[in-house]
Amino acid sequence: RWLERHLNDPYVHRAKADCYRSRAAYKLIEIDDKHHLLKPGMRVIDLGAAPGGWCQVAAARVRSTDADCSVVGIDYLEMDPVPGAKILQMDFLDDDAHARLIEALDGEPDVVLSDMAAPTTGHRRTDHLRTMHLAEVAADFAISVLKPGGHFLSKTFQGGTETELLDRLKKSF
Repeated sequence: RWLERHLNDPYVHRAKADCYRSRAAYKLIEIDDKHHLLKPGMRVIDLGAAPGGWCQVAAARVRSTDADCSVVGIDYLEMDPVPGAKILQMDFLDDDAHARLIEALDGEPDVVLSDMAAPTTGHRRTDHLRTMHLAEVAADFAISVLKPGGHFLSKTFQGGTETELLDRLKKSF
């Protein structure tokens, strides 16, 4: 059923036509069009970057280039290079990942994006808890590294445990 939905998904077809790595690019475009998080000259970290759709959008919107790179993505999955972005292939949960991200960006970010999700097990409650853990770790990272006035954008799934994280984020953003 997933494959059938995927093959018939108009955003999948549109992403291919617009040369985006994934349909997720449109999620970030829609959010940024509404909230104006990404501006030229900003520095951006993309957590859970594979396959690269959010990196593509971020690099274009902040006008990052290979010569003057201001977007860094991280994922444990291998991915093709993204013009205007540095990609670290490593697990964000590794001890040295946070320092490596800041080093690769050459400073504090203005925006931290997280589209991280744990591999699904098929057990809805377990999948929710594992993905919420990643969102919480991403939020902790963002709170600790963002420039004053910075933005944090993360995907979460509703499942009953997101309220505590949302309350914490409301205090910081």
